[in-house]
Amino acid sequence: MSDDFAQLWDGLAPLGRNRTTGGYRRYSWGAADTEARAWFAAAARDRGLAVETDRNGNLWAWWGEPGPGAVVTGSHLDSVPDGGAYDGPLGVVGGLAAIGELRRRGLRPRRPVAVAVFAEEEGARFGVPCLGSRLSTGAITPERAAGLTDGDGVTWSRAMERAGLDPERMGADRELLGRIGAFVELHIEQGRALACTGDPVGAASAVWPHGRWRLDFTGQADHAGTTRLADRSDPMLPFAAAVLEARRAAEVHGALATVGKVRVSPNGTNAVPSRVRAWLDARAGDEAALRAVVDAVDAAARDSAADHGVTVTGFLESASPLVEFDHGLRDRIAECAGGGRAPVPLLTTGAGHDAGVLATAVPAAMLFVRNPTGISHAPAESATAADCRAGVAALADVLADLSDAAPPEDA
Repeated sequence: MSDDFAQLWDGLAPLGRNRTTGGYRRYSWGAADTEARAWFAAAARDRGLAVETDRNGNLWAWWGEPGPGAVVTGSHLDSVPDGGAYDGPLGVVGGLAAIGELRRRGLRPRRPVAVAVFAEEEGARFGVPCLGSRLSTGAITPERAAGLTDGDGVTWSRAMERAGLDPERMGADRELLGRIGAFVELHIEQGRALACTGDPVGAASAVWPHGRWRLDFTGQADHAGTTRLADRSDPMLPFAAAVLEARRAAEVHGALATVGKVRVSPNGTNAVPSRVRAWLDARAGDEAALRAVVDAVDAAARDSAADHGVTVTGFLESASPLVEFDHGLRDRIAECAGGGRAPVPLLTTGAGHDAGVLATAVPAAMLFVRNPTGISHAPAESATAADCRAGVAALADVLADLSDAAPPEDA
């Protein structure tokens, strides 16, 4: 394989990286995200691909005339706060590099091929993950998306306008989805299954049901040094009860539950808080277990709130059902990525992906690249250069197979 992947990676890697933490802070429509999107457009055009932005802010780089039966790959460029280098960008860089690899092999697809970059996959700025793909498939209404706000009160609609896009065009894009014959997302594994099996590449079988819930605890601000404990309406106490219950319930039901984002008001060391706003992320192997965890957390929060004179309200911000990837496509890419040997391993994942959202509308599948530590959404996220190349080679094999790629007739 050529060094195309390394050259592309080196061009993207510095963009949005925090010098202090080493993590990435690419938030949708922010300066670093805009710079990364510009990098993608330039890199794609340099490779002779036609770049377009769809009505929902997603980027598309086409090899061949866009049309029915297209084979699409890609991922996202935005990040969680201080996220790792590979979550998302591996699939974008890998997609461009895979097209380069097909050209190096002297192959030309008989179907259109595209690399896509989906907007706001992480939901780090506006709270709803996979927003670009949700809008395209109609999983979220344009009205709700337009009104989503970031921490500074800027709406998604306003952010799109500042980026030079027209939010009035947002919404389900049946014409675009109608072009897609298959979508295959290359992604860093967010776990250690492949490290345990010894395989550099695997394929996804399913995505766990998961969601995000917001909990608002409202009490009474007061002086930390003069207000008796019995006289307090401290929202931090039912918040703490909810966090502990999230861990307990997740263990009981074989699920995952995390409270990783909290806002406290007025946020003073010598003041009883007036409000605590927290976000629960919960995931499980089935809907029943997920529901049991969320119900247990809600009950614990309300019981403790009643004991401490605090009110609590809960809001579902996003939910994704169990997704089983198209079995025919899944098995085909697993065999193809095996390179003539045994099919690569099939893995379930608790992480949400654009491929999971798109799977409700088009045949979709995923390839995973081994993560030696399993760490993700953190600066320590990693993959070896050899495994990245193996992932690109596997993706190139898959794209060649799905697009009926062959040497040009005049070659």
